[in-house]
Amino acid sequence: MPAHISRRHLLAAAGGLGLSTLLPGRRGLAQAQRPATDVTFLFSCDVHACLVSADALSPNCADEGKTDAALLKHVAAVNGIAGLAWPGEIGGRPTGLASAGSPISAPLGLVFGGDMTDDGGGQVKVPGEGRQLQQFASRCQQGAGPDRVHYPVYTGLGNHDLDQDGVPPHADWYRRELRDYIELNHRSTVFYKAPVPVTNYDIDSDNYSWDWGGLHLVQLQRFGGDTTKGAVNGLPWLQQDLATYAADGRPVVLFQHYGWDDFSTEHWDPTAKTFDPHGAGPAHWWSDEARSALLATLAKYNVIGIFHGHEHPTPMIYNRNGHDIFKPIAAFMGGLAVVRVTDSFMDVALAHAGESAADIVFTHAFSKRLNG
Repeated sequence: MPAHISRRHLLAAAGGLGLSTLLPGRRGLAQAQRPATDVTFLFSCDVHACLVSADALSPNCADEGKTDAALLKHVAAVNGIAGLAWPGEIGGRPTGLASAGSPISAPLGLVFGGDMTDDGGGQVKVPGEGRQLQQFASRCQQGAGPDRVHYPVYTGLGNHDLDQDGVPPHADWYRRELRDYIELNHRSTVFYKAPVPVTNYDIDSDNYSWDWGGLHLVQLQRFGGDTTKGAVNGLPWLQQDLATYAADGRPVVLFQHYGWDDFSTEHWDPTAKTFDPHGAGPAHWWSDEARSALLATLAKYNVIGIFHGHEHPTPMIYNRNGHDIFKPIAAFMGGLAVVRVTDSFMDVALAHAGESAADIVFTHAFSKRLNG
């Protein structure tokens, strides 16, 4: 895609320059004037909507548990979280959560970290709206009733959404369909009001950002800096976004599909003839250089958490390069993260759906104090 400069890009650049050149005294003033923050939201990943017809799934989906029944169970868990108590103990051990024992507030939104669909939206030989994308939208767009998410939904794409080529000459048809879905859900224009509008949308990379109180949130799709399958590198946009909206030191939370876990960072192992954490060959998903470039872009900012998906069965809370990183189990397995960010602390609880909508099983917890 050729580079171009739009009026919107020029306005964003001007805004970023104004913030990045604030004198130290003005920066302190900006911190004092930040909106108060007490935000609760949900994160999930790897829905893998799998329908290819009204009643048929892609091969292996039923065996893997990627069914509409599993998706409905996940939706029930998402809708049932508000009002439950933040866990004081998990497995007989104190969680250390600052919110322990208090009720979970109604989430401001549900953020997805990629792989909304199993097969590029649900491809068929003749280009048309993919059945898997229809299934995802029927469950995971905000709506009423037990079969729809009750909160605003912030969508994100992963490799299963973006890697599949359509039948020639329509190789990019389903990638474009998924990217259009993201844009139509989140980018408002003079003539169009998006269902879940965001503050800053990059039409080239489909990265976007928004703010809840004094918290800045950024969706990076597959990963920040992705150029796979014709994707446009979003790091220049991210650099400008953070300079414009987070130069005052406010906390920032990032969402993307790939993480820093062993599966996300595996390389080809010529001896074992497979991808694994010990390989010295080419990266499977994203490279060491791509991770370094993203971290360099984040270096000056107050990034308090990164949420990702991709690996399915293992709940994770870990730290890499000074960043706290979180991953619940896959949504088709019932997984979600409950997050609360205030001016003084951040709480994260990983959970999964139990046998009923009221039966939420908390598995891991994390809490930290926030400064400034």
